[in-house]
Amino acid sequence: MSSSTPGTNEPEPTDGLKAFGAALKSFRKRAGYTQESLAPEIGYSAHFIASIEQGRRFPPPRFVDQSEATLDAFGTLRLVVHQLSRQRGLASWFKRWAQLEQEAITLYTYECRMVPGLLQTPAYAHALFAGQLPPLRDEQVEAQLAARLERQTLLTERPNTAYSFILEEHLFHRRIGGSAVALELIDHILGLAERRNIEIQVMPLVSESHAGLAGPMRLLETPDNKWFAYCEGQRYGQLISDPKEISVLQTRYARMRSQALSLKDSVSLLQRMRGAQ
Repeated sequence: MSSSTPGTNEPEPTDGLKAFGAALKSFRKRAGYTQESLAPEIGYSAHFIASIEQGRRFPPPRFVDQSEATLDAFGTLRLVVHQLSRQRGLASWFKRWAQLEQEAITLYTYECRMVPGLLQTPAYAHALFAGQLPPLRDEQVEAQLAARLERQTLLTERPNTAYSFILEEHLFHRRIGGSAVALELIDHILGLAERRNIEIQVMPLVSESHAGLAGPMRLLETPDNKWFAYCEGQRYGQLISDPKEISVLQTRYARMRSQALSLKDSVSLLQRMRGAQ
């Protein structure tokens, strides 16, 4: 059984997240703010604040700092957030990148091994976790699934972030989890492609060569316009902050965007692939 709330892709609130949410709500009310009036003061939407207060989101560092300053919380919010265990289903080397994702205004992803976590359905993600070696215990599978579903709320709760995904066509031919899971995955991605802030491009099989053959990559831009990159291997990940290295990856990603199918043509290809399943 998934550890998500029935009918949603959000994980069940933990006691720690609920405690932080309750503290935030208490200080907000003490200061005389509603969620709607606090939103412009700290630079987050009322919906985002509600998610934090309900314990459905891990509070990003900037959110905590802005809330502390605006609500005059005496350092209490920082103290509570330091007691939280960061998404226990995330690999240790990935956690810094996951924190940066929470604040990103631009996020680029190229993947050639599997559909990226932000785009996965629960069934697809579960199939990946269940097939890992060494085998995971059931509770480990559920923890990783919950963490992945929590990350996916970025796509809906940060509508002003520009997302770009370049996916190899062969990812959809592999049918991880079986045909039914593959169909659901394509439908899910087609739905995401309808969002104004999400661009999905497919790199077709017929491409003899392209700029991303060295492997998958991720790039993001922070609110203060700093860029970071992340590359992951079998057992580790590398966070990159060197501007020279990032410039190389940006150049490659820009070239791939011109080499991949357009959004319109990518959607058309996925629709045809869905019909052929």
